[in-house]
Amino acid sequence: MSIQQAMQLAIDAGLDLVKIAPTAQPPVCRIVDYGKFKYEQGRKEKEARKKQKTVEIKEIRLTPNIDVHDLNTKRNNARKFLSKGDRVKITLRFRGREMAHMMKSKHILDEFAEYLADIANVEKSPTIEGRTLTIYLCEKKT
Repeated sequence: MSIQQAMQLAIDAGLDLVKIAPTAQPPVCRIVDYGKFKYEQGRKEKEARKKQKTVEIKEIRLTPNIDVHDLNTKRNNARKFLSKGDRVKITLRFRGREMAHMMKSKHILDEFAEYLADIANVEKSPTIEGRTLTIYLCEKKT
């Protein structure tokens, strides 16, 4: 139907003519109350945002001379974060003379990732960033 006919029908009904799909050929319009239409649209968008899951990056900091019990505690925390769906950034921080033995301490990160291999994938392999050695883990997709 022509635009003039549609506008006349909308005026007669006391409503508005709203383009629903302006890119379609021909454009699709609907006769609705514009205020109510915008309200419904806003509610749908809000509902969609509510259902989205935001993925956070949780950081776990380690040192090269960490004890076994402390390391196990950090591993359990990482397992908990991964099971919630968060990504985990494991940072091995070096201070002073520890900087001379950076590559010797890389095995700590490798063992950490190997321990969590049943529920996590290595997203980004160990990289050196200044005084830190960093690895990223993410939950395995089922």
